Amino acid sequence: MIPAGAGTYIGECMRRRLLELKNTGLRHLAATGLALMIGTSGAFAQSGTPNPQDQAKQQSGNPADTANAAREANQRKVEEFVEAQQAINGPAGNPECVWLGRRVVRLMWNDDLDTAFRHLDLYDRFGCPGGHVQATFRCLTRFGAQIDDKVRGSLDGRIHACWINPGAQPQAATAAATPPTPSPSTAGNAAPAPAASPSPAPAPSASPAPPAK
Repeated sequence: MIPAGAGTYIGECMRRRLLELKNTGLRHLAATGLALMIGTSGAFAQSGTPNPQDQAKQQSGNPADTANAAREANQRKVEEFVEAQQAINGPAGNPECVWLGRRVVRLMWNDDLDTAFRHLDLYDRFGCPGGHVQATFRCLTRFGAQIDDKVRGSLDGRIHACWINPGAQPQAATAAATPPTPSPSTAGNAAPAPAASPSPAPAPSASPAPPAK
């Protein structure tokens, strides 16, 4: 027979065993959840929020230099508007027409025709002449060989130059079309052409001999 106090002792041992197993399972779950949280936060830190060193690398340049560059760019735009207004007679020299028209030409050059047509519609609403856009783009095609995509501002500078003077011609083509004219110094040093030698006079014909008597 089992003593009376043995049942209570066995029950207490079983409860302690179950409690230990429960605590062990909870510790395993807590460790697993902590590992998952650490891994998730690390992945989020790598993909989402960069560390201060990465932020410092992304912010390249001095803020003062960036502000100076923006101020110089704005000043250059104002000078271009003034230049266009002084060089062009008519609405094509107005700042709004220069602003929108040059963008239309740039978009057409980059084959972004849908955006170019939207800008052209706004360009027309301002009362800007559409023929000036056509003449500027025609001028730009003549200077296509002189546009270098690796040089910053090469395309924009050429577009502005063609907007100011749509009839401009490349220097190489102009030089080939017009023959060189001799300078005065070269013309003075040129040797004179030799004079034509006079043709010899014809020899007199012999008089006929008198008839014999």
